[in-house]
Amino acid sequence: MSKAQLKKQLKTLEKDEIIEMVMELYDARKEAKEYLEFYLNPNEKSKLDEYKKIIENEFYPSRGEPKTRFSVCRKAVNDFMKLKPAPELVADLMLFYCEQACQFSYDYGDMWDAFYTAVENNFARTVDFLKKNGLLDANENRIKQLIRLTSPCGWGFPDTMQDIYDEALYG
Repeated sequence: MSKAQLKKQLKTLEKDEIIEMVMELYDARKEAKEYLEFYLNPNEKSKLDEYKKIIENEFYPSRGEPKTRFSVCRKAVNDFMKLKPAPELVADLMLFYCEQACQFSYDYGDMWDAFYTAVENNFARTVDFLKKNGLLDANENRIKQLIRLTSPCGWGFPDTMQDIYDEALYG
């Protein structure tokens, strides 16, 4: 069903029917519940902290070994973006993800090739988002710091990260 069809269908419903449907949706889907709660009480900082904790736990869990599941981190960023917070907060979360990955590589030494590729791809998306939202200059220090964290790494990782940033600046 298209959005236009849905809108047309919703217009035929009474207010109580719409309320009942929203309540069923709230109970049926975790994502819908989260979205509706955020929509009605948009505490962006609290949500940002919640998603940062998810990412941090992948690299630096309070218990057990790091899992470094990039899929979990990407999902956290995407789920946060779906809530439509301020672009500055999305940028903060995206940079936090990059920082955690770079710090992890710095702390634990050389990683596998797929690790570096995932970080580079995520960094490229982050820099692109920053540029599109006019936030590149405001985050220059964080970007330079995370690139510095890559300096002891192999596989051309530091060069690629610097190239991604330079392309956004001068490209």
